[in-house]
Amino acid sequence: MNTNEHLPNYLDQSDAVKNRFDKLKQRQVILEVKHLSKIYKTAQGSVTALNDINFKTHRREFVCVIGPSGCGKSTLIRILAGLEPHTSGDVLLDDKPIHGPGRDRGMVFQGYTLFPWLTVKKNVMFGLEMNNANTEEAAREASLWLELVGLDKFAHAYPHELSGGMKQRVAIARALVNKPRILLMDEPFGALDAQSRAKMQSHLLEIWRNVDVTIVFITHDLDEAIFLADRILVLKAHPGEVQELIEVPVPRPRIAGDYASPEFLATKARLEALIHPPKSLAEKEAEEITITQHMIRFVNVEDNVE
Repeated sequence: MNTNEHLPNYLDQSDAVKNRFDKLKQRQVILEVKHLSKIYKTAQGSVTALNDINFKTHRREFVCVIGPSGCGKSTLIRILAGLEPHTSGDVLLDDKPIHGPGRDRGMVFQGYTLFPWLTVKKNVMFGLEMNNANTEEAAREASLWLELVGLDKFAHAYPHELSGGMKQRVAIARALVNKPRILLMDEPFGALDAQSRAKMQSHLLEIWRNVDVTIVFITHDLDEAIFLADRILVLKAHPGEVQELIEVPVPRPRIAGDYASPEFLATKARLEALIHPPKSLAEKEAEEITITQHMIRFVNVEDNVE
């Protein structure tokens, strides 16, 4: 029996959710991506990583980007951060073209990019001091942001003394201390265990509620995308193109119990259909043959386990 038959349509929205999206769309557009393409030149020829990407994000919106491996998620966010150029199209932040990194964008990576020789507080102060803030001002600002992420008691600790989740909270504080217009996050919780990941998701939502910042968040985790996002940008691979921009019908604020709600499950079913479309019998058989042909046996052929 197909349990999806009993789920509501993922496009259906309650009055509260619909009103929230109506208000969100009336806010200022912070980021606009128009006909964005990225082509890499290789020895074997040109490879199109992203093709004709179009979307907008509004002030204080939370957008997640998902898609199969090779769809260009990380390439997209690096372009938004100004860390690599795009081939064609426009990337506008507050109607101004993005050319290289800037203080108007904060970036949090999956890896813990903290300076191990600096304390937690000094790590958060680093960006301010690089932008000519005096030490007293930088220390004051760093203390405020460490309090916001719940790490003020660890201000004088070093990164190696922190858990993975705590390190990412420091990285978030360091990214936000410069008061960016947009926070870009490239699978920031991907290296965490399930329990720490769930805690960090809740921490991030709490931070987002209290800070005037727009978030673009890359993830491969469907549950994470639905739990965090207002809208989900779904990419397909080879080349990376927009399949759909989904308005998440799950009401806010969200709690762990929402994972079992009909709206959540309906959205997840839609994402799975987009990212993992069902394969034909011929495709499945061809895949099994390929795996079998490339499998090396390291035990005696007579020593079977089935």
